Amino acid sequence: MSGEFLGVFENSVHKQRIIIPASFKKKFADDANRSVVVTLGPNNTIAIYPLDSWKNTLERLKEGGERSKLLRTQLIDFAMMEQELEGPGRIRIHDQLLEEVNITDSVIIKGESHYISLWNPEIYKAIRKQKLNNHKQTFSSEDYQL
Repeated sequence: MSGEFLGVFENSVHKQRIIIPASFKKKFADDANRSVVVTLGPNNTIAIYPLDSWKNTLERLKEGGERSKLLRTQLIDFAMMEQELEGPGRIRIHDQLLEEVNITDSVIIKGESHYISLWNPEIYKAIRKQKLNNHKQTFSSEDYQL
């Protein structure tokens, strides 16, 4: 299975296309066939699933409770068609999705373990700052001594 996608990159959006970072492309499993499904993500983001991760996620959600089944339906409702990575790893993001999450010229590309998220840079920075403050108040160096 594809993943584990970790890391944060900033890139430009050009003609509704973004380039998947090389370190992420290397993590695509053969079962993904260099294909992805793009859908609406959490926290005002866009989610990009390698095809194998997409199928696995839908299957797990199908077996879950009502909330999981509702999320499954929503992922499908907001999904664009399956598409293969273009050339060096470009993917097209439908203009409606870009508009809905307020992504214009620049995008934060973040690994989320089994999928990749696209963020408006200002929203990403604000949420990261909030999480950083919470982290500082919650954890100390003792917590890191495993």
